[in-house]
Amino acid sequence: MRIGHGYDVHRLVECRELILGGVKVPFELGLLGHSDADVLLHAVCDALLGAAALGDIGKHFPDNDNSLKNIDSRILLRKTVEMLTEKGYKIGNIDATIIAQKPKLKDFISQMVENIANDCGIAKENVNVKATTEEGLGFTGEMLGISAHAVCIIE
Repeated sequence: MRIGHGYDVHRLVECRELILGGVKVPFELGLLGHSDADVLLHAVCDALLGAAALGDIGKHFPDNDNSLKNIDSRILLRKTVEMLTEKGYKIGNIDATIIAQKPKLKDFISQMVENIANDCGIAKENVNVKATTEEGLGFTGEMLGISAHAVCIIE
């Protein structure tokens, strides 16, 4: 068994959609990034890549690659899973936390779990997504950005 940890953060801005876990979340702000800036899926990718000692998302999907401009991060997750499969790894489970003061995410979590499970080829029971605030503290609490942490086990 191997354990991986991933972390990502993106700035909240106007005129961008908010995509988390492959779900369009209705909100007046979205995340700024080269891709769709899905912090949750980026953290999951980094956890998986880290567990397999394959570097990080920036190594495989650099932000200076124009072919990746505005790419759906679910595609990046599926490509990450392909890399693990090529190395003979199987995903055991994934646990992730989104840190955002707003919007409230509880109504979207089940779809995020389903998206991650489908893209990773694992059962929904092996994926957990949580959301929390930071009680108004720090950049997420001040609604300057959203971050996410993810951990995984691969075999």
